Amino acid sequence: MMTIPKATRATIMPCLRYRDAPAAIDWLCNTLGFEALLVVHNDDGTVAHAQLTYGNGMIMLGSVFDTDYGRLLKQPWETAMFVTQTNYLAVNDADLVHERALQAGAPIVLPLQDEDYGGRGFACRDPEGHVWNVGTYDPWEQPLRLQ
Repeated sequence: MMTIPKATRATIMPCLRYRDAPAAIDWLCNTLGFEALLVVHNDDGTVAHAQLTYGNGMIMLGSVFDTDYGRLLKQPWETAMFVTQTNYLAVNDADLVHERALQAGAPIVLPLQDEDYGGRGFACRDPEGHVWNVGTYDPWEQPLRLQ
């Protein structure tokens, strides 16, 4: 049975967890260009829930908690820095974001390069090890070119 997506800006929103969610929010905003739409802090300074936007997309994140939901997730530092998913951020200028990532001390895990399938991009880790793919390839605008 097919479901009809809700008419909204984005219908898929990745959800991430961070040990230091306030620092992660700062890094994501200052380095990758997200904007904090909503940040709900707990009394102890942890983040109960945050919504960060980039263009018409959004990610949601919060602090690592020992809850039923939290126990479903493993953080990169718990898996020898392996991840089971990554996020792709479509940007206008991958070189500019790459420079900001370098200035922020982000480990670059895939170098900045022109891709065979179109666009230019790179991949880096955020301060807690989540992998971010950043590139100019826009799957909504450019047909995939395989060689």
